[in-house]
Amino acid sequence: MSLFRTLFGRPLATSEESEQRVSPIAGVPILGLDALSSASYGPEAALTILMPLAATGLVYIRGTTAILLLLLAALYFSYRQTLAAYPNGGGAYTVAKENLSKSAGLVAGASLLVDYVLNVAVAISAGVGALESAIPAFHKERFPICLLALGMITFVNLRGVRDSGVAWSAPTYAFVVSLLTVIGVGIWKTLLSGGHPVPVAMPPPLPPASESVSAWLIIRSFASGCTAMTGVEAVANGVPIFAEPKVKNAQRTLTIICGLLALLLAGVVYLAGAYHVGALSQDHPGYQSVISQIVAAVAGRGMFY
Repeated sequence: MSLFRTLFGRPLATSEESEQRVSPIAGVPILGLDALSSASYGPEAALTILMPLAATGLVYIRGTTAILLLLLAALYFSYRQTLAAYPNGGGAYTVAKENLSKSAGLVAGASLLVDYVLNVAVAISAGVGALESAIPAFHKERFPICLLALGMITFVNLRGVRDSGVAWSAPTYAFVVSLLTVIGVGIWKTLLSGGHPVPVAMPPPLPPASESVSAWLIIRSFASGCTAMTGVEAVANGVPIFAEPKVKNAQRTLTIICGLLALLLAGVVYLAGAYHVGALSQDHPGYQSVISQIVAAVAGRGMFY
């Protein structure tokens, strides 16, 4: 057996396509990992823009997140219709081409390709930022670790749809369950303390405000926070990978992804305000991601962290 086949598995025949189709349980990590993981860096992206407002930014982030959740709901209902209208895949190119023009389809398709490249770059950077938060020694090795992560993701995806679904299921559901646990415990502590919980590990103090509130700053924060919805369109592109009834399974997967994403976004932003957690510059040593600060504040830096 060749090394190539050992690494990537045997070639799959076209007749085996039906065996590679997946259920919603596997579809969530395959098509929803982009969207769900963005809950860890979307709020931080919005808070980074609001850094000049200091503690005042934590007040405005709740409003921008509420608008973002309304936009997410609109996208959800829109994509549910798209899944039914395009059972063979209704990505940006197909929908724009058939409803507007070929030129519009090309623009939409090109923008989506750029979005996917940027999504990989941002998501991997955020993941390495999370590692750096836990292990500060990684600060000087961020770039090679990013490349290593990119290589690992590429390798797993080359094994095919089913194998990648199995590989990503455990980390995806572990991330969702652990973060939901932190959010639940954090909200419980906040309610018990009358809205003023005592952090287990104190987050870094917020710096004094250096700018006043402006419409431009809030709009920029909202735009940056919209990175939290990156990947929601992936289900529309991936309808053919689902087992029959593929449209129903795709819609169930979309419902799970959007529901979980809304819970994670709302929970992270709520706890950021309750525990006075702000964004820090990743360029400086001692960087702590927003998620790292929240988890440490709610549960400390022990085994659960």
